[in-house]
Amino acid sequence: MPASPLGSSDSGPTATDAPTLADAGEFGLIGRLTGLFADELPADERVLVGPGDDAAVLRVRTGHVVVSTDLMVEGRHFRREWSSAADVGHRAAAQNLSDINAMGGRATWLTVGLAAPADLPVSWVMDFARGFAQECAKVGAGVVGGDVTRADEIVVAVTVLGACTSPPVLRSGAEPGDVVALAGRQGWAAGGLTVLGRGFRSPRVLVEAYRRPEPPYAAGPVAAESGATAMIDVSDGLLADAAHLAEESGVSLDLHAAALEVPEPLHAVGAALGADPLQFVLGGGDDHALLATFPDAASLPEGWRVVGEVAEAGPDGPRVTVDGAAYAGETGWTHF
Repeated sequence: MPASPLGSSDSGPTATDAPTLADAGEFGLIGRLTGLFADELPADERVLVGPGDDAAVLRVRTGHVVVSTDLMVEGRHFRREWSSAADVGHRAAAQNLSDINAMGGRATWLTVGLAAPADLPVSWVMDFARGFAQECAKVGAGVVGGDVTRADEIVVAVTVLGACTSPPVLRSGAEPGDVVALAGRQGWAAGGLTVLGRGFRSPRVLVEAYRRPEPPYAAGPVAAESGATAMIDVSDGLLADAAHLAEESGVSLDLHAAALEVPEPLHAVGAALGADPLQFVLGGGDDHALLATFPDAASLPEGWRVVGEVAEAGPDGPRVTVDGAAYAGETGWTHF
């Protein structure tokens, strides 16, 4: 690959500081994390018991409680040579906060489970926790508990709770005649992952998009209030997640290629690889954009743009097409 459009191939961030988790011990680490998360926890009368006890105690008064759990596994979802500990913390929080966003809700509280090798520096864990707390602060959410244990690799398990003041928006409500709309940037993280996988660190804006996604946190609740009929977080790939929405709603979706934004950095990567840059937008995940359907274009709130339309499922059942035809490239990430 030509070096000029993709830039440097430096080795990326590393962590070598002592002491390690073995030096700190389980309860020493828990004490540090409890103190950090307690300090970062927003003042909230609904939190009766926060970090430090056997379980958190929360008061819920009205609306709907929304809960989601997600995992990140070292070597599968992140690599320490590609991302700093703070980057991993931001990503771990963002992917969970986005799930609540996709229901039209607002995240409020999270718990974090961390499994890690005994020789992992304590500084890595504390930087991870700070990044996690900083991302949560963007939506006014906080960590109310969690657990740590030893493992051969880093595994992060997060549970997030949120609330919907209006009925949650499911994947199953799209109707023929609806428009398909997108909020947030799409394909940027996929472009960043691609160049990292080839040993490069630029275009920097794409690499940073992979390291620290920027979900459109305000877009979910606004979509719910504006009458969105179905919605999903784009975590595995635009076409793959569109297919989940189509299947759950029993409809077909057709996306318009010309309506999908392909930023200049993706064109640069596509040129370097000899690939169509649209593939990053159609098959990429990890930006945590939102895909939703609305009754008509007039009902779209600010921040949303029409990218397709909903039709009745054909004889072969629900499907997703691009400009009326099946897409031949990769549609998204699969875990198995």
